[in-house]
Amino acid sequence: MCLAVPGKIISINGEDSLMRTGKVSFGGIIKEVCMAYVPDAKVDDYVIVHIGFAISILDPQEAQYTIDAWRLLNAEYSTAEQYEQ
Repeated sequence: MCLAVPGKIISINGEDSLMRTGKVSFGGIIKEVCMAYVPDAKVDDYVIVHIGFAISILDPQEAQYTIDAWRLLNAEYSTAEQYEQ
C-alpha cells in the first residue's frame, strides 16, 4: 500500500526545476522534499508528498480536509490504544 501525505511548503531552494527542493511542514515536522514534479508550486502551497517527492499541488480546502481526517484517525487510534493497555 502506498501513502501520500499533504504538507505545506515553507521554503523552496534552487532555480533549476529538476534540482529544486523545498522544506515542507507536515503538522510541524519539517522535511526536505524534491520539487521537480511540481514546477509551479510556491511557498504556502500544499503539496501531496510520496517517498520524498512532491507529486501534485493540492487545493487548500482539500488539504485541510485531509489533515483534519488524519488528526481524527490519530485521536481515535490513541484512544483505542489506551483501552488496550
